[in-house]
Amino acid sequence: MQEQEVVQVQLRAMGEVLPFFTGGMKFDVGTRVIVESDRGLEYGVVVSPPEKSLPGASSQSQPVRKIIRVANPWDEAQILKNKAKTRDLLKVCEKKVSERGLPMKLVHAEYSFDRAKIMFYFTSESRVDFRELVKDLASIFRVRIELRQIGVRDEAKMLGGMGPCGRKLCCISFLKDFEPVTIKMAKVQNLSLKPSKISGICGRLMCCLGYEHECYKECSRNFPKVGKEIKTPHGKGRVVSASPLKGTVTVDLGEGVMKEVSVQKQAEEK
Repeated sequence: MQEQEVVQVQLRAMGEVLPFFTGGMKFDVGTRVIVESDRGLEYGVVVSPPEKSLPGASSQSQPVRKIIRVANPWDEAQILKNKAKTRDLLKVCEKKVSERGLPMKLVHAEYSFDRAKIMFYFTSESRVDFRELVKDLASIFRVRIELRQIGVRDEAKMLGGMGPCGRKLCCISFLKDFEPVTIKMAKVQNLSLKPSKISGICGRLMCCLGYEHECYKECSRNFPKVGKEIKTPHGKGRVVSASPLKGTVTVDLGEGVMKEVSVQKQAEEK
C-alpha cells in the first residue's frame, strides 16, 4: 500500500489540530491553507512537518481528509472579511440571549470559510436549551447556526493570553488536548497549594503541573513521607520537606535545628 504524507493543521479559533493529507504538495510550518473538513471548506495553519502515513490510517474518530490548496489572496481576503464580522455576530446573539434570559456567556463567534455556517461558542454552569435561540439566529442570518458549549479551559484557549511564566499559553501554542491535572501533582512537586500560585488564567490548575509529574513521582518513589521520623547522621528527626530532584529531605532535629539529608546516603547507612 502506497504511503502518503500527512501534516498537522490547526483550524479556526478553537485551535483544533487535525491531520490532513498533503496530496503530494509541499508545505512549510506556518503556511496558511484551505482544507476539506466535515463542515465544508475551512482554513487553517500547518503546524508540523510532513510525516509518512498509510491511506486510511488514522488515530482520529473521523477519516483523514486532504488539503485543497495554499491560501491565495482571495482566500486571505475572505478570512479577514469573516473575522471582521465577529463583533457584529456576537452583538446580535447577545441581544437574543438576553431577550430569552438564557444562562450562558458568549465567548466567540465565527463564520465557516465558505460562510455557509455560523458557530457560536459559549460557557455555562448548566445545560442550556438553546433550540429557540438557534431559530432566532437562523431567521436573522439565513445560514446554518451551530451553538457549542465549551469549558473554561477551552475559553482560555480561544481567547488567548500570557501565562504566569510570561509566555503564550500552552493551550494555544502547542497542546492538542487537555490532560487531567490534579492537586496531587502540586503536592508531589512540593509547590505552594495557594490557588493563585497553581491556577491558570482559566481558573483551573495549570496544565504545566503535569509536565514533570512523572519525573517527580519516580524520583520520590523511595522518599520518606513528610512527618515521618527517621534516623540521620545527626540523630533522629522528623521530615518537614522533600526535594526529589536533589535527592534530599529537610529534617527537623528539634530545638530549631534543621538539616538537609541525602536520601541515598540515609538508605546506605541502614
